[in-house]
Amino acid sequence: MRAAAFLYPWDVVGDPGAAARTADLGVRQVTLAAAYHSTRALTPRHPRHRIVTAEHAAVLYEPDARWEGRALRPYAAGAWAPGDAYGEAARALTEAGLDVHTWVVLAHNSRLGAEHPHTSVVNAYGDRYPWAPCIAQPATRAYLVALAAEAAVRPGARGTELESCGWYGLTHLHAHDKIAGVGVGEAGQYLMSLCFCADCRAGYARHGLDPDELAVRVRRALEPVWQGEQGEGRGEEPAGGWAGVEELLGAETAAATRAWREEAARTLQEACVAAVRAAAPEGFQVLLHADPLSYRCGANAGVDPAHILSVADGVVVPCTGGARALEPFAAQGRGMVAANFTVVSGMGGSPASLARDAARAAELGATELRLYHAGLASDDDLGLVRAALRETLSRPE
Repeated sequence: MRAAAFLYPWDVVGDPGAAARTADLGVRQVTLAAAYHSTRALTPRHPRHRIVTAEHAAVLYEPDARWEGRALRPYAAGAWAPGDAYGEAARALTEAGLDVHTWVVLAHNSRLGAEHPHTSVVNAYGDRYPWAPCIAQPATRAYLVALAAEAAVRPGARGTELESCGWYGLTHLHAHDKIAGVGVGEAGQYLMSLCFCADCRAGYARHGLDPDELAVRVRRALEPVWQGEQGEGRGEEPAGGWAGVEELLGAETAAATRAWREEAARTLQEACVAAVRAAAPEGFQVLLHADPLSYRCGANAGVDPAHILSVADGVVVPCTGGARALEPFAAQGRGMVAANFTVVSGMGGSPASLARDAARAAELGATELRLYHAGLASDDDLGLVRAALRETLSRPE
């Protein structure tokens, strides 16, 4: 089973030992960030720094002339990844014998939403989510497709992994976040993530809904949540998953909202993959970070497994809390299915159980492993990863 580790360019640039240390883990590939959202990251082994603050979403290379004259365009990185930081890191990793694939974050960009508010998801109360570009808007979609093609196909890259290639919603790791006081549950998350910008309102109308009535219905359905009568650990909760959404909105209305959102996500995913393939050399691998429940939002975009594996070469599936999400993808009998495990103990990962978890993932259909994140993990965590990979990769197929 092939294994790959995630890294940021700043994990490698300025640290002459980083590439060899990564190769020594036993991975054959690094998925290296080429376009990434704002973050504050630990660099526990870097000789020059311990904390890197990426102040805004940026491309970690020098963008080309395709963006001239366009209102929506990627932002250059600041001192955390100046110039072609991606390229410098990629060269060092390649020289250490590692394949390098790009890691491209698409519909997650707080600076874009701050400077171009009209691009953001707008909830049923009129609140904008600046971190969440609305993927139904034509100009925003054009920007995301162009970004996918440019950021994915960097010199020497053997493939790409597209993150946030779909809807982003309420949930967001925000600075000094204060939204957990009321647990809204999964159904409430969906309702709070429905967008009511002009394009989405028109989309709902095409699916037979009055957008004004829908917004009223969403607000009415959420009222018991704000009163503490529903939600996680509070009184009578709606059913779990999609059944809970149907309970709150009514099955017919819920289905119409989902149809519109799935259409927008599906066509964006098709366009992004097509744009990457048009720009890439033969044999370039295109994967999506994905969730098998198509109504879900976030970094792991909700997809239809059969559809996405007819479009992309495979998927990367979050498995830290359990690997059952692999099964709907593996059942398709096509494409690469990578199980993504957090291996940073301080972030909820369990590197000590990686060998066991990898074996279970293989039983459920995983063909590869992804390890999040070699740059953030402690030396102890990396030692456990190294031992686990030696055990896992030595097993007969």
